[in-house]
Amino acid sequence: MSHEYLTIGNKRLEYCWVGPSNSEKPVLVFLHEGLGCIQLWRDFPQAICQKLGMRGFIYSRAGYGNSSPCELPRSISYMHDEAIDVLPQVLDKAGIENAILVGHSDGGSIALIYGGTCTTSRVKAIITLAAHVFSERQVYSAFVSARSSYQAGDLRARLQKYHGSNVDNAFWGWLNVWMTPEFESWNLEEFLPAIDLPAKIIQGVNDEYGTVSQVKAIIKGIGPNAASHMIPDCGHSPHLQQRAKTMEVICDFVKGLEQ
Repeated sequence: MSHEYLTIGNKRLEYCWVGPSNSEKPVLVFLHEGLGCIQLWRDFPQAICQKLGMRGFIYSRAGYGNSSPCELPRSISYMHDEAIDVLPQVLDKAGIENAILVGHSDGGSIALIYGGTCTTSRVKAIITLAAHVFSERQVYSAFVSARSSYQAGDLRARLQKYHGSNVDNAFWGWLNVWMTPEFESWNLEEFLPAIDLPAKIIQGVNDEYGTVSQVKAIIKGIGPNAASHMIPDCGHSPHLQQRAKTMEVICDFVKGLEQ
């Protein structure tokens, strides 16, 4: 994948296109997780775009991958800021007027906020993988484990391969928000009733960062336009841990939109 850059405010964001360039179908816009970037999607976007005959657009948010660093500490509203301010500008700059959002973890939450606030019709559907809509104390140990692995294990070295000089910006920008006491009141459920789009909500049964309560809240909040799929033997990254099943669920959903 050859990466290019677009500028939002004073930030340069890396992006790339995948899939057939001549497709007239909606563009799959991939929104990465809280420690993700373009490269950490691996080849999942390319594979699913080829399977569906669709173009895909992937970018790294500020503070991730080869994009500009972001200012720390992040506000607990950082996902709101991305969805309401940054994402519309990214879609404008990329010339995307017909899209399906595919968001993993933080990216899924950003997709849901966008869906609940956007006043245009350019996004046709939302697909989330392990999205969060409220803070859960019962998964706090996963964040403690991540911190320990970053400080004393090999997590920093593994992430640095993808984030380079942004590695500390990416990790601490994410972790310090999720572990702050103020984040316990963080909640996105107010945005869900305004989502008037088809939505497929996917989560691993064994997700270490969120329980099934997240999925239930999203489905209840959006209503009949939303459907869920829980994937067995799967943690926080369905597209990597249960790739074939996740591709099947997404492809069936997207093909159903065309009928």
